[in-house]
Amino acid sequence: MRSMLMGMVCAAGLFLAMPSALAEDGVTPTEIRVGQVAALEGPASALGNGMRIGLLTAFAEVNAKGGVNGRQITLVSRDDSYEPEDSAAQTKAMIEEEKVFALIGPVGTPTTKSAQPIATAAGVPFIGPFTGAGFLRDGALTNVVNVRASYNQETEEWVKRLTEDLGVKSIAIVYQNDAFGQAGLSGVEAAMTKRGLTLSAKATYERNTIAVEEAVASMVATKPDAVVMVGAYAPCAEFIRQARKAGLDATYVNISFVGSDALAEDLGADGEGVVITQVVPFPWDESLSIVKDYHAALAAHGGGEKPGFVSLEGYLVGRFFIAALEKAGSEPTRASLLSAISSTGTFDLGGFTLNYGAGDNQGSDQVFFTVIKADGSFMAIDKLPGSQAAVQ
Repeated sequence: MRSMLMGMVCAAGLFLAMPSALAEDGVTPTEIRVGQVAALEGPASALGNGMRIGLLTAFAEVNAKGGVNGRQITLVSRDDSYEPEDSAAQTKAMIEEEKVFALIGPVGTPTTKSAQPIATAAGVPFIGPFTGAGFLRDGALTNVVNVRASYNQETEEWVKRLTEDLGVKSIAIVYQNDAFGQAGLSGVEAAMTKRGLTLSAKATYERNTIAVEEAVASMVATKPDAVVMVGAYAPCAEFIRQARKAGLDATYVNISFVGSDALAEDLGADGEGVVITQVVPFPWDESLSIVKDYHAALAAHGGGEKPGFVSLEGYLVGRFFIAALEKAGSEPTRASLLSAISSTGTFDLGGFTLNYGAGDNQGSDQVFFTVIKADGSFMAIDKLPGSQAAVQ
């Protein structure tokens, strides 16, 4: 009897001594481990690294204050070179090998299209992807939480402003020949059809290249009043540079994914007047408390990095994740994190508010306009240049 009791006590003691074995993946008494799969090398690397900088800055900020419920947030990042196959493989490795609690800040439409089903099948939260693709806005994807506005919202604003502010009727499009470009194309065509218009020309380029010569020739031959662009910074910069050299005097409008800071740097003097829609507040508007916090955190933890649109988006995603994690309870699970987001509904990050609800997994609907100035810096505008544009 004594030996039986001793065995029961030892078994109970063993059970009590093993809480980590029963805990959610990525959660220990001292750490929350999250993973990012994004382009960290190659032609789109400024996007993945920008998101990474913003996430790391937000996490360093909260970690310096003791973390969330005593746990430090650790970010593990892996490179997918903006290729769908690599993204799928690295996402699987994050879940199975790194044992991350959540995936956060992935970059790109074709890459998330291959990664998201893997995360969904595993029940892993997929937080703040850097893409406005419509398929991620499906309310049935309960593990997916979007922060930014959609590409459809950006492209609707493009056509609205071009037609209303400038009276433009001849609009052409250059887009990346993949799921990302197709998402932008469908949004533009829907906005044009709504107004009884059709695109004057369409041209494509291949992902992870700057082979835009055929696209330039097509646009120069068509001579549209405006060229809207759905692509990454390197090929878009090359297109604008070549088109302007060939004498195409058009209004050039880029989507937020382009990577504004990298585009302006790449274009140099050729960037003046190029319009970019944004889905985050102006990164230099410190009248917003979230932007002021971002500047302070970047100065303290950013390793000398300068403010920018992409890293601000990463910071916003990081701050949102922290806020949701704080509401998920002292012993967070993936289910309690997702439940906290849906039940809370509204997250005010300090001048940038996110709203979630039943069947609505997108927090923000805001689209902002900016234009590149002669010195390569940015100006926030509420009307397109040529229409007495005003600083916001």
